[in-house]
Amino acid sequence: MRKIVIEGGKSLKGEVVISGAKNSVVALIPAIILADDVVTLDGVPAISDVENLIGILLDMGVHVERCGTSLTIDPRGLKDMPLPFSKVTNLRASYYFYSSLLAKFGRAIVGLPGGCDLGPRPIVLHLKAFEAMGAQVSYEGEVMRIAVPEGEELHGAHIYMDTVSVGATINTMIAASKAKGRTVIENAAREPEIIDVATLLNNMGAHIRGAGTDTITIVGVEELHGTRHQVIPDRIEAGTYIALAAAIGEGVRVSNVLYEHLESFIAKLEEMGVRMTVEEDAIFVEKQDSLRGVSVTTAPYPGFATDLQQPLTPLLLKADGRSQVIDTIYEKRVNHVPELARMGADISLVGGRIVAHGPNELTGTQVVASDLRAGAALVIAGLMAKGKTEITHIEYILRGYANIIDKLRALGASITIVDE
Repeated sequence: MRKIVIEGGKSLKGEVVISGAKNSVVALIPAIILADDVVTLDGVPAISDVENLIGILLDMGVHVERCGTSLTIDPRGLKDMPLPFSKVTNLRASYYFYSSLLAKFGRAIVGLPGGCDLGPRPIVLHLKAFEAMGAQVSYEGEVMRIAVPEGEELHGAHIYMDTVSVGATINTMIAASKAKGRTVIENAAREPEIIDVATLLNNMGAHIRGAGTDTITIVGVEELHGTRHQVIPDRIEAGTYIALAAAIGEGVRVSNVLYEHLESFIAKLEEMGVRMTVEEDAIFVEKQDSLRGVSVTTAPYPGFATDLQQPLTPLLLKADGRSQVIDTIYEKRVNHVPELARMGADISLVGGRIVAHGPNELTGTQVVASDLRAGAALVIAGLMAKGKTEITHIEYILRGYANIIDKLRALGASITIVDE
């Protein structure tokens, strides 16, 4: 068993550079198999989700080379085959292969996606979009087949998303890039990662307009070519380090940040009284004195990101008075709450809301990371706490935070990974 061990209570200082966006790259890599030539991604984070995606590509005959943060993918050897089941079930973002294989071969045979347990995350919107474009869906146990009937083609369609969904928007956009005719997605998600995927596809020769708005139009093309693409900075990683810096920093610069991707998060920190300076591509977080409790409600972009409510929670524990968090996106994104309570936090669940009273002094203990962002919250809490904190199930944390141990050590943290 591997665990993260933290000796808390040390103030952090210095600079941390944010890696490429995890939520972009897990969609960019599957999209690349539509190309008829080599594609290079720059700024690829060193996370286990990327390694799993590379493993899937290698199993399918794709040539992949990694050099630092650059990833070169040659999809010309791609085999028309079922996705490797064991790798797919460990990775939520494996569902982006549904659209790329469907557009490439007219069919995709895949296992159901895995990932963090955050409550119901149905893929019905993805499947409805594929069906509107002419595909049929069938199941054999835990294996799903999505295919266009023999003699027919994937075609454009007018698709209204019943609820705002990042995954379904991206999957529809990828499939429509090579579908015959015009596709319109209404009530589309607007996240920066969607713009990033659209930019890659357009650089490969796709015709996509409106990404970043609630209506996206795609005109299908017959061929997509190679290109080179820079992955956007990870806004969730940036928000995590900004919250950490506010909680225990003595002057931390968070670099490679796009402020416009974090406006709702920064606004909430300012409401708390966090002092920081927004620079051209960085945010400098000062040492904080007193903070005020606030109420946070997550919402689709450009609202407060659900992925940032857990990393923010330890900072709320330092604030004076009452704070609450209402997550309207994922109902089960609350598993960090009992773990923080075990560390001495005055925090509880009240009618599905997270309610905290502060300020709190935390004490290190043994805690369990239940998902990626809960793990980030526990890392921050461990750095704030007196004494030693041991975090297990760290595979969740390593899924989404590149070089987290080295980055925190460079700021002055006492943190290490221990194998038992």
